[in-house]
Amino acid sequence: MKLATVTHDSSEQTALVIDDGKRLVMLSRAYQALTGQKSATLATMQGIIDGQGSARQELDRIAEARPEEAIVDASEVQWQAPLPRPVQIRDFGCFMDHFRNARARIQEIAVEEVELPAIQLERPLYYVANRLTVAGHGAVVRWPRYSTLRDYELEFACVLGRGGMDIAREDAETHVFGYTIFNDFSARDTQLEEISTGLGLSKSKDFDNSNVLGPWIVTSDEIGDPYKLQMVARINGEEVSRGTTADMDHTFADVIAFASTSTPLEAGEVLCSGTVPTGCGMEHGRFLEPGDIVELEVTGLGILRNQVVA
Repeated sequence: MKLATVTHDSSEQTALVIDDGKRLVMLSRAYQALTGQKSATLATMQGIIDGQGSARQELDRIAEARPEEAIVDASEVQWQAPLPRPVQIRDFGCFMDHFRNARARIQEIAVEEVELPAIQLERPLYYVANRLTVAGHGAVVRWPRYSTLRDYELEFACVLGRGGMDIAREDAETHVFGYTIFNDFSARDTQLEEISTGLGLSKSKDFDNSNVLGPWIVTSDEIGDPYKLQMVARINGEEVSRGTTADMDHTFADVIAFASTSTPLEAGEVLCSGTVPTGCGMEHGRFLEPGDIVELEVTGLGILRNQVVA
């Protein structure tokens, strides 16, 4: 099941995506058509996530019936991030070859000479992203005036359907509601300045529309094995990056178990994979120019498209 948040008739609404994204079933309208009542649960994506089994029953009923009066063409909507107001966003480093490639580029040495800190190999380390700078498919990313080294990052993410603390690794993936694509836009010149201080990331990752999710969330039952997906990035239609989720050194089970250690996680949190190897300009030396259109495609998760402007 593919679930989206869109703007339609001047209001933010949830929708069931059908026909490969060409049409949508507006959930609140569909529920009212079938029952004569309104559903608070289906009004927002967070409500659907929190509703768990009862929400899924309502969704299954709508998916089967598909009342015609609730169906709209995708051209009639504006896509939002599927979860417009995430409870939290944590971005992990799950692909070690991404870091090796990036460090090799910075140091201008061969990849095989790069050694990562042992802690990075042992733990899926992360930073907390700004959950208030989220955008969706089709959004324009206006690059901050303090940066001229513009970069994309090809990632995907899981959305938690259940929270918890000290979650066991073997139970972790039962907490996943679904998966989506994530583009972690990065001001690389600013990032290099920031990491030299040892204080971590700030304005290199924190600007308007810098965290892009979408185009929709695919529920975990539909995606099956999340570690067999192809990941591709294109700039202005030209392929520039290709990778696979099979190369993750830390899985989402590792991520959930680690993040929940002595820390309560909540339903509606977004946990991101980090960049797939070759999945950013830093690794291969091609950065973005004003006007460029970036497309990220992940098997089964759709295509996430955004334009970068000055």
